[in-house]
Amino acid sequence: MSVSVRSLCVFCGSRYGDDPSYRQAAHQLGTFVADVRWRLVYGAGDVGLMGEVARATQTAGGQTFGVIPIHLLKQEVGKTDLTHFVITENMHERKKVMFMNADAIVTLPGGAGSMDEFFEVTTWRQLGLHNKPIYLLNINGYWDPLITLVDHMIAHGFADASFRDYINVVDSVDALTTALRADFP
Repeated sequence: MSVSVRSLCVFCGSRYGDDPSYRQAAHQLGTFVADVRWRLVYGAGDVGLMGEVARATQTAGGQTFGVIPIHLLKQEVGKTDLTHFVITENMHERKKVMFMNADAIVTLPGGAGSMDEFFEVTTWRQLGLHNKPIYLLNINGYWDPLITLVDHMIAHGFADASFRDYINVVDSVDALTTALRADFP
């Protein structure tokens, strides 16, 4: 009888951003994933925060499951030395495969793609399609404007107050690891 390995889906930037703490957080998260013997599920790129979290996971001896659409193989430099490397036809399939292979989701700093991924899985949660925990890793307040926008949508009647309950905001990798350990004892 085999024991199922828990998997953490990480959405994050294909760039490093302007604050070295974003890269440090990606590295720390990748190391944590390997240390607790979880599997990293991510966008299969070898650039930016995506590459950093994957390399840290690999260096610490962890399993990696990368999913990349065919049109981004060159742009995001598909990291083919992963434990599992999946190529999809499009972005929607990428998100679906990543989500289906994860027990929890975390979004690190990133751009429009990271926000798209975050809002899609959060919307699925709102619609009752899953109950996986969703974490927003708010390093140095990076996601503060997004959190303000969510609160604004609620205040103006475009989302129920419960929508905010689906988003677990944590301000450090240490706080994230504490929350993950509580959610998955």
